[in-house]
Amino acid sequence: MGLSKFLKGLTVLSVEQAVSLPYCTWRLAVDGASVIRVESLQGDPNRKVGKNILNEDLMNSYFLSVNSGKKSITLNLKTESGQQIIKDLIQKLDVDIFTNNQIPANCKKLGIDYEQIKAIKNDIIWVNVSGFGPERSEAAYDPMIQAYSGIMDTNGVPESEPLKFGISIADIEAANQAYCEIMKALFHREITGEGSKIYISMLECCMSLLALHIPMASMGLFMSKSGNAHPIFSPVGVYKTADGYVSIAVGNDAQWQGIVKSQGFESLNKPEYKTNNQRKTNDKQLNFELKAILGKMKTAHVLTLFRNARIPISQVNLIGNVLRDQYLSSKLLQIKDPKTGFSVSLAPPPVPCENEVSLIFPPRFGEHNKEIYGRWGYDVGKLKEEGII
Repeated sequence: MGLSKFLKGLTVLSVEQAVSLPYCTWRLAVDGASVIRVESLQGDPNRKVGKNILNEDLMNSYFLSVNSGKKSITLNLKTESGQQIIKDLIQKLDVDIFTNNQIPANCKKLGIDYEQIKAIKNDIIWVNVSGFGPERSEAAYDPMIQAYSGIMDTNGVPESEPLKFGISIADIEAANQAYCEIMKALFHREITGEGSKIYISMLECCMSLLALHIPMASMGLFMSKSGNAHPIFSPVGVYKTADGYVSIAVGNDAQWQGIVKSQGFESLNKPEYKTNNQRKTNDKQLNFELKAILGKMKTAHVLTLFRNARIPISQVNLIGNVLRDQYLSSKLLQIKDPKTGFSVSLAPPPVPCENEVSLIFPPRFGEHNKEIYGRWGYDVGKLKEEGII
C-alpha cells in the first residue's frame, strides 16, 4: 500500500494541458502535493472536450478525469510580464517541482526552460513531457506515438489493420514514468541538495513496453498479433459461456492439469495437449474443444470451478460493471463538486494509498487567480485588462 499524503508540503507549478502531464500531476496531488496548473488565456483544450455535463463553459466531462486536487491560474507566457510573473511565483510559492508539456523548443521562448528556471531556484526539479523529448521538437498525440513506436503491431488479430489500444497508453505511461523520475529526483535532492532536469519522451516510454517483443524481433523471432490469445502460451483467451464471457490464462503445465481434472473438462486430457508447446502447436483444435465445453456452462460455475483448481480466470467486465461491482468499485476514488453537488468516480492511482484520499473537484478556468495572485500583491484586475491573465 502506498504512503498517504507523503508529498504534503511540496509545491508543484505546472504549465499543462491535455492528458500526459495532467495525469502525472494528478498523481502528485493524490500523494498530498499542492498542485497549481498554469493555463494559457485560451485554457486547456480538454476543457472543451466531451459532454458539458455541468452546463457551464470549460468544464466538460473529459477534463474532469485527471484534474481533481489542483488549483488553476491563467497566465500569458507569450508576454514578458507573464514570463516575469511565473519566475516570481516560483520564488514566492517556494516551488519544489516545475513541470510543463510544451514542445521542448518552445520552452525557451516562453521563459520556462530549465536554465531560466534553475537561475530562479537552484534546487528545483524541472520536468518536460513531450512526444519525442528534446531530440525532436514536434507536436505529438497518443495515437501517433502508438503508431510510430511499433506498439500497434502488437494489437489486434493477425488479419486486422493497425489498431491502437483502447486506452491512451502512450499518455498514461509517459505520465507514470514522469512520476517515477520525480520520485528519484526528490530522493537525489534529499541526499545532495541538487535539483534535476528531466525530459520524458512519450515515444521512449511506449517503446519500453516492447520489452519482450523487441529482443525477440532482434533474434528474428516476431511475435505476431494474437488478439485475445498469447503468442507463446496456450490456452489463453476470452471464451463465451452460456451467459457471458470469461478470460482464461494457463501459464504452465500444472495449471493445465488442474483444468483436465475439473468436472466437465476430462475430455481434454489428451497426449497432444500435455505440454505448453504441444498445446500451442494444436492451439486451434484445443480452443475449439474448450469453447464447446465452456459454451454450455454458466459464468459463475466456471469461475468457481477454475478458482478452486487455482487456474487464472476472470469474468469479462464492461466499464459500467466496474462501477457496480462491489470489490472493484471499492478501489475507486470519489470527488464531489461543492458548487453543484455533482459527483464523479475516478480510477485509482496504480498503487492505492493506505488511507482514504480526499481531493478537491477539478478547478474552474482561472478559479484561483484572485487567491494566488492577490496573496502576493498583484492587481488581478489590471493583469486581466493588460491580457496577462
